[in-house]
Amino acid sequence: MAERLRTLTPGAFVTLRKIEQGGALQARLLNTGATQLYWRYTHDGKTDRVAIGPYDPSASPKSLAPTTRGYSIAAAAEACRSKALIQHQTKPVGGYREHAEKIKRTHADRKAKERDQAEQTLAKLLDAYCDHLQAQERRSHADARSIFNLHIKEAWPKLAATSAALVTSEQVTDALRKLIEDNKGRTANKLRAYLRAAYQCALDVNSLPSIPVRFKDFRVTSNPAALTKRSAEHDRADKRPLSLDELRQYWTLLDRVPGFAGVALRLHLLTGGQRIEQLAKLKRADVSASAITIFDAKGRPGQGPRTHVLPLTPRARKELGGLSKTGEFALSTDGGETHVSAATLSGWARDIATAIPNFQLKRVRSGVETALAAAGVSKEVRGQLQSHGLSGVQARHYDAYDYAKEKLEALQKLDGVLRTAPVRRRSAAGKVNTV
Repeated sequence: MAERLRTLTPGAFVTLRKIEQGGALQARLLNTGATQLYWRYTHDGKTDRVAIGPYDPSASPKSLAPTTRGYSIAAAAEACRSKALIQHQTKPVGGYREHAEKIKRTHADRKAKERDQAEQTLAKLLDAYCDHLQAQERRSHADARSIFNLHIKEAWPKLAATSAALVTSEQVTDALRKLIEDNKGRTANKLRAYLRAAYQCALDVNSLPSIPVRFKDFRVTSNPAALTKRSAEHDRADKRPLSLDELRQYWTLLDRVPGFAGVALRLHLLTGGQRIEQLAKLKRADVSASAITIFDAKGRPGQGPRTHVLPLTPRARKELGGLSKTGEFALSTDGGETHVSAATLSGWARDIATAIPNFQLKRVRSGVETALAAAGVSKEVRGQLQSHGLSGVQARHYDAYDYAKEKLEALQKLDGVLRTAPVRRRSAAGKVNTV
């Protein structure tokens, strides 16, 4: 064997030994002076060779494992036997060469998928989710984008750069814990909810056609945010409604405000404290002498907004005269080209109601509902007026009644409530009570 290896001539294949399982171990001297070992075999009547590796003359002749420099004859023969067994098993479906190519392609495909998956980061998943919300005209897209930017991308850059499919529930929990430690428990719960929804899109993309195909790229198989637990003690939003006295005080302040700001905010109150983001988008085409129509997309992803018609009281109709007479949008400061923003309306309201402690425009909405409940308006009619609590099979599919009469009666009651000055009585203890 050693003599054969010493007498090799460049380019010629020399058989060193037969392989019991099939084929032979061969050697060839390369132009570089190194000796290359091969497994020669026959498939479909044709001879083929597969390179084993370089011959290492310093290796132990009995060693069956390759060294860092190459193979002993025994190790090369063992490698040939392994390949011969594969050839025997795969011969009916293409033989060793095709099998090896398939393995190579599979390995390359796996590596390509791993590289692609590494590029599909958590940050990209969160962007895709926010874009999806925005395409559905969900106002929450801005809030989600802001929270993701501040509390994932900026606070946890390594996590944001991690493949979305490899993010763990422990990593999500750590991000939430940091917010809670910073006394931002409410934000922690919102971040968890948005993360959970983003991952759910990636999980549902193969079964829900309304989800963009972009989510397939993330190859997500689990939802790490769903495995975390919500901190219930931090999940209580500020729902303090304006008291009846505060609601009347707010109306009195509004009644003195000239110009567009007063018109817009009075209309907001006189139509029942609608969601300000929806009322701000009111179009001139959706205003008539007796009603306005706004569109409620809240809680309806992929379903289209709910048409919400609001009848007008005489005082509300009067305010319509102060709205834009040109352009597309009714609540506009630039001739109807664009609508006024919800943030602008909220800021105007805060500036007007400085005398009311902790005033927020959202407290007007809950204050109106509380006042109407006290005035005897049913929960069902209040829900119809403010477009909430309308879920369930009956409401979605069977109740086609428009409640126009009941809505108008409720708004007339609200009008009366706002006109009525609070009655103040002094108790026996000297405390002033508002009735």
